Amino acid sequence: MSIKNFLRKIFGQPGDLAIDLGTANTLVWHSKKGLIINEPSVVAIIELKGGIKKVIAVGNEAKRMLGRTPEDIKAIRPLRDGVIADFDVAEAMLSYFIKKALDGGNRFIKPRVVIGVPSIITPVEKRAVIEAAELAGAGEVYLIYEPMAAAIGSGLKVEQPGGNMIVDIGGGTTEVAVISMAGIVCSTSLKIAGDELDEAIIHYVRRTHGIHIGERTAEQLKIEIGAAIEVEPEKGMEIHGRDVSTGVPRKIWITQRDIVNACREQILAIISAIKNTLEKTPPELSADIYERGIYLAGGGALLQGLDKLIQDETGVKAVVAPEPLLAVVKGCAKALEDLELLSRVNIS
Repeated sequence: MSIKNFLRKIFGQPGDLAIDLGTANTLVWHSKKGLIINEPSVVAIIELKGGIKKVIAVGNEAKRMLGRTPEDIKAIRPLRDGVIADFDVAEAMLSYFIKKALDGGNRFIKPRVVIGVPSIITPVEKRAVIEAAELAGAGEVYLIYEPMAAAIGSGLKVEQPGGNMIVDIGGGTTEVAVISMAGIVCSTSLKIAGDELDEAIIHYVRRTHGIHIGERTAEQLKIEIGAAIEVEPEKGMEIHGRDVSTGVPRKIWITQRDIVNACREQILAIISAIKNTLEKTPPELSADIYERGIYLAGGGALLQGLDKLIQDETGVKAVVAPEPLLAVVKGCAKALEDLELLSRVNIS
């Protein structure tokens, strides 16, 4: 009997973890407790002498510091476009979330961990994610492409022959994939997603209203009144920002029409990626997709009217997945429960 199995026999089977390591948010699903963590992928650090970085806050607490810290404290996102941009900070963030998830667990047994990653991830980036998870306290580490995880989490029968199309609009990337028999037949990935929508809103408000707003305000506008088409043109929201010409604080009213105009270019790019993927899809699978529809997951799927716009532009019905924000983490969790499926979709 191996030492690992001996320890499991003595101390019991630990809870395993499914992680959606997103650019905007990190979600952790415990195999025995369900969703236990849903916090921003933000870390606040202070730089000490010698270039040493000390983590002072992670997640919700760190996000509250965005744009509000003195020069020696930085609130940063260690992931950009869905992959690790700052390894040391990402490892500290993963360690924090894994330890928080296993609070009260047995320290002698390391959990199995499944992590969703973008389909454009490189071998070097794969290794970085695995090493970060292992240093953070994980045992066996498995990686699943995010569109595959999102499809599983959306309830699609990915193991069966037949075409399934998933569009996962996250914080850093949009992943479009056609899946059949637990494999990705064709896909398109672009670095246009939630973060770029926020940036577009910031630039639009500055250009058209002469007000500079921060990331948090832009994200709030996107969530509260964001839309791909004018569903409720008069719907709006009052915001505060800094007047570009005078430098003093000013409040203005932003409408849903403003957000539609601000994000038009990014939304059209996502639709173009969907069309490109459909063009690459084998005819037999295209027929399945026409019958089953295009499934939308991720935070971007919650944009009002996006499903209708995609349907109008492609001629294929678009369906918002149940709990689209949880699709990737739930897909990783389902793979943990089905070892045969996990072996087929694991890419680590």
